[in-house]
Amino acid sequence: MRWFVVPKMAISLPLAVLAALILIFINEAGFRLSTQAATRIEESQATRGAVNLLLQHMLDAETGQRGYLLTGDPKYLEPYDVATGDINQTLDTLRRHYASSPEELSEYGLLSRSVSRKLAEMDLSVRMRKQGNEEAWKFVLTTDVGMDQMNAIRSQIAKLTNASNIKMGAAQEQIIRSLQLSRIGIALMALAGLLAFHMYLRQTRALLDAGKREQEALQRERDQLDKEVRDRTATLAELATHLQQVREDERGHLARELHDELGALLTAAKLDVARIKSRLGVISPEAAERMQHLIETLNSGIALKRRIVEDLRPSSLSHLGLVASLEILAREFEDRSGLSITTDLEQVELGGSAQLTVYRLVQESLTNMAKYAEARQAEISLHIFEGYITVEVKDDGSGFDTTQVKGSSHGLAGMKHRVEAAGGRLTITSQPGRGTRVSAVLPKTLQP
Repeated sequence: MRWFVVPKMAISLPLAVLAALILIFINEAGFRLSTQAATRIEESQATRGAVNLLLQHMLDAETGQRGYLLTGDPKYLEPYDVATGDINQTLDTLRRHYASSPEELSEYGLLSRSVSRKLAEMDLSVRMRKQGNEEAWKFVLTTDVGMDQMNAIRSQIAKLTNASNIKMGAAQEQIIRSLQLSRIGIALMALAGLLAFHMYLRQTRALLDAGKREQEALQRERDQLDKEVRDRTATLAELATHLQQVREDERGHLARELHDELGALLTAAKLDVARIKSRLGVISPEAAERMQHLIETLNSGIALKRRIVEDLRPSSLSHLGLVASLEILAREFEDRSGLSITTDLEQVELGGSAQLTVYRLVQESLTNMAKYAEARQAEISLHIFEGYITVEVKDDGSGFDTTQVKGSSHGLAGMKHRVEAAGGRLTITSQPGRGTRVSAVLPKTLQP
């Protein structure tokens, strides 16, 4: 049967190429026809929208005119003036739409003249009302001239709208015909392609069987590698989470030591200085100055201790809640950096670790902002939705290219890991010169 192999391959390949070429031709022809029809539909929709907009502007102008005539209040002239200005712009737009259609352009001319007469009638009545000619403008108002002109405008608009609908229907029919032609052609070419494929498949089955065995061996190796990578990734993730928890525990321990030990020492020193100052009585100005300087130094040390303790483990989270802690963090950062920070925070109920995750995210974002952003304004937002919460920190700083972030950017990596460990998703959006936005979505059911 070797002699039969070459003829079948010689037939199947040209047949497949021919089927592909015919299919491409049919698709291209259908695409061009459909594109042309879609363009006509779009133009018809735009024309119909402009016609309806013109009618709306005419009604707005007439409403403003009648309101002014009946009340004499100049505030009704504002919508009237706006509508008359929009009418002229809309007429210009319609003229461009109908420039390629002499029949519709003629109908547009009638519409334009009717609109001009209606505008002239409204302008005349308004001017007479302004001049105090009561009988004249009331006479104009009570006649049927304005109504006849509006009926004429409506009739001409209806004709133009109907013409647009007819064009749109014709274009839709062309699209349907094009789709039907494409369906028939694709079906025929699919059958030819299937025949060519069947002929080719019989010649390649042995190769496919051999390739399948090789693929199975490779797949087993890939599966093994994937399993090892997943296991290693899970181990590293657990280790990172453990290290992060250990870090938070160490920070909490250090914060307690500073608060209990250093805080007590500084407070005792301050009390001793106050006691010494009260017992010295009258002292020299230089000694008083040095004594005051010592008190201020101790106050600065106490404030520094308090800030360090709050940075290590914010006590406000357990005492005041997440929203108040974020407000305090924003105000303190604003005082230190000189940035203008606005907050939009909703009250949420989260556990201790969940609150700490949100707090650390905002804290790290502000720290990065102070180091690199060169921003002037920033915004912190916290919103609650059904089943999840969103946290966002954005600034108007220099920004950066997110595709060029180095692997050594541990701050961003730490934020991402912390959020993902809590079951959330972190997104960092930034472009050079367009600021940075750090946003996170976290489940509302975060456990303590």
